[in-house]
Amino acid sequence: MEIFFSDDICDGRVRLDAEESGHCVRVLRHRPGDEISVIDGRGTLYRCALEISDVKGAEARVLEAQRGYGAHPYHLTMAVCPTKNIDRFEWFVEKATEIGVDVIAPVIGERSERRVLKTDRLRRLALSAAKQSLKAAIPTIAEPQSVRDFILDAPADALKLICYCFDDVERKQIQQLLPAKEICILIGPEGDFSPEEAALARERGWVPVSLGDSRLRTETAAVVAATAVYLNSR
Repeated sequence: MEIFFSDDICDGRVRLDAEESGHCVRVLRHRPGDEISVIDGRGTLYRCALEISDVKGAEARVLEAQRGYGAHPYHLTMAVCPTKNIDRFEWFVEKATEIGVDVIAPVIGERSERRVLKTDRLRRLALSAAKQSLKAAIPTIAEPQSVRDFILDAPADALKLICYCFDDVERKQIQQLLPAKEICILIGPEGDFSPEEAALARERGWVPVSLGDSRLRTETAAVVAATAVYLNSR
């Protein structure tokens, strides 16, 4: 199933931008009358009939709208410290999108080695992964903020989970705390959270959780956590 993306859907008409039009018309050779599927990035998939096969501005007529296409029964925010090797963080963004996540929030910890992050490429990766995994909603890629600010700003009614390696507290398994409608999971940098960050999180109601006995890289831990939510919330 081929999926295209458009943010220009109005009055029963879908207009593709130049990149999507080129892929639709030049690469896949769609012609007027062909049926195509288009997502709006907000959760709706449109079944459409192509009417204008212009490589710079294809247009289609909406035949049917399927809301909640590829959706999951929870709202998950993954707050993850960007890795020193940006390729690893980009891999996480792609895989988390395929699994099912609503917000990816890059956070900068006191021990983070990477403190600058450009989000434009991450948004393109999330779009591509959403189309590949047959999801109509594209995760929001938030602008980076500090771990401390994220801890303080997290919704009070969310299930707030923090994954870290200190052994001085009891840690629960994620599946023990599910299902929940709104979930925030915080993953630290290569050097883990500082004791001050971990203490602040616990003071603000964040629950320490374990991801097993293996020592995981930041991006692996984030994918494991997202998978635990996905598999235990169906």
